[in-house]
Amino acid sequence: MNHEPADSSERLTRSVHNTAERLGFDLVGIAPAVRPDGFDHLQDWLKNGFAGEMSYMERRRDTYEHPHHVLESVCSVIMLGMNYRTADPPDELEAGQARVSRYAWGTSDYHDVIRERLRQLANVLHEESPGCRTRGIVDTAPLLERDFARLAGLGWFGKNTMLINKWQGSWMFLAALLTDVELTPDEPHDTSHCGTCTACLDACPTDAFPEPYVLDATKCISYFTIELRDEPIPEEHREGVGEWLFGCDVCQDVCPWNRKAPASTEPAFHPQSDLNPADAAALLSLDDTAFKARFADTPLARPGRGGLLRNACIVLGNTGDATHLDALRAVMNDDEPLIRDAAQWAIDRLAATRLGSAPDGRG
Repeated sequence: MNHEPADSSERLTRSVHNTAERLGFDLVGIAPAVRPDGFDHLQDWLKNGFAGEMSYMERRRDTYEHPHHVLESVCSVIMLGMNYRTADPPDELEAGQARVSRYAWGTSDYHDVIRERLRQLANVLHEESPGCRTRGIVDTAPLLERDFARLAGLGWFGKNTMLINKWQGSWMFLAALLTDVELTPDEPHDTSHCGTCTACLDACPTDAFPEPYVLDATKCISYFTIELRDEPIPEEHREGVGEWLFGCDVCQDVCPWNRKAPASTEPAFHPQSDLNPADAAALLSLDDTAFKARFADTPLARPGRGGLLRNACIVLGNTGDATHLDALRAVMNDDEPLIRDAAQWAIDRLAATRLGSAPDGRG
């Protein structure tokens, strides 16, 4: 544990702030390494089954209680935010086009982009405080990043559970650099600025918010299309998935605090032309080799080929456009049962539409 003299701590803290801004982080704040306020809420959330198949959270539930489980000698948590808002998505899509969450539009996986910046920031600490210890985190360790971001003064929790900053909105990647150096903490953000607004809750297509500030992941489109990798999307929620191929931005799109959020200048986050929007039917032609070649280094690799093509089938089934039947029939012999199940559902739905009946067979 590095106990810096007060004047040295202030100097090093200023250096951290200045270096983080120079490296392209839009938000930076320092929080003390303490038990996060949200730990008890996390326990209740897990007990209610809201994590679904994200079993890694249950396995690590006790390690979220303190950041010393991530870095044993930690004294300070440097919290960072990087804006990923770039272009706006089209208001309306043509039948067969699919929406991809903004954070996944870029040419690189954001984990790789941010890890490199964290390494450079850590180098500054090691140069100015030789012998110190550091560990960079980009949502891959048992750390309640949002809690520490609030403690570091970066923003408040919206009713959709996202961290919101007055000037940057919520289009923000959060990252942390843990260190055993004692830095000067920033003032926590103790106020909320959502007021009586419930736009995010009202807009959710699958009613994933049982109450303000609580997300039931087992009803969330992002969970269905990303985290639920090896299982079918529950039939009662497939229509609610709508046009979403990967992730969902609905609750952020309607947030008033995002209306004036600035555009990111980070080239790696700027959208690839075939992801804003994506062609759901074209994705069905990807075999394993083509899928890996196209998505291996991007967030869209996370659900795997089976999960992503399952999602594409659901999107096509929701179009009401029977011209996509041939593309769907072509994957009915796929080796992945996940894809075959979704394709059959979509075929039945589109066939019913073509016959002029409701998808459940009623006229």
